[in-house]
Amino acid sequence: MYAVIKTGGKQYRVAAGEKIKVEQIPADVGAEITLDQVLMVGEGESVKVGTPLVSGAKVTAKVLSHGRHAKITIFKMRRRKHYQKHQGHRQNYTELEISGIAA
Repeated sequence: MYAVIKTGGKQYRVAAGEKIKVEQIPADVGAEITLDQVLMVGEGESVKVGTPLVSGAKVTAKVLSHGRHAKITIFKMRRRKHYQKHQGHRQNYTELEISGIAA
């Protein structure tokens, strides 16, 4: 069984036992959280697609850790204009382990 969930403005296809990194969620490490924005649930040939959400569907997950992704470098330059700008960014994330999908 798998589900498509929406969190942090992004969509993720998840199944039980998977580990995913999502935008930071304010929850303690080790806490069980419920993700109730489920867009689609599928099992074998049967697929339930929500309009826009599947009613009554929930995904439970355990918070494994919080961290920061690798640094990305932003470099802007205008040729022949003596303009260069360097900037870096590291996005925070929360690592989740999907424990169950309830349709």
